[in-house]
Amino acid sequence: MTQKALADLTKIRPATISKMYYEETKRFEVKQLDKLCKAFNCEISELLEYVPDTKDKDKNK
Repeated sequence: MTQKALADLTKIRPATISKMYYEETKRFEVKQLDKLCKAFNCEISELLEYVPDTKDKDKNK
């Protein structure tokens, strides 16, 4: 599926879809995640993965 097709299907701005694709998104809105789950017929855990920030570990030393 193209980014444009996904934007059309979910009614999420193409620029927002692009930022998500290139992992430039700082935060996700619940409504957007809901629309993506509906479009892909999936659970939120299939969209997101928690990866600890190694920079935070260094600050605690």
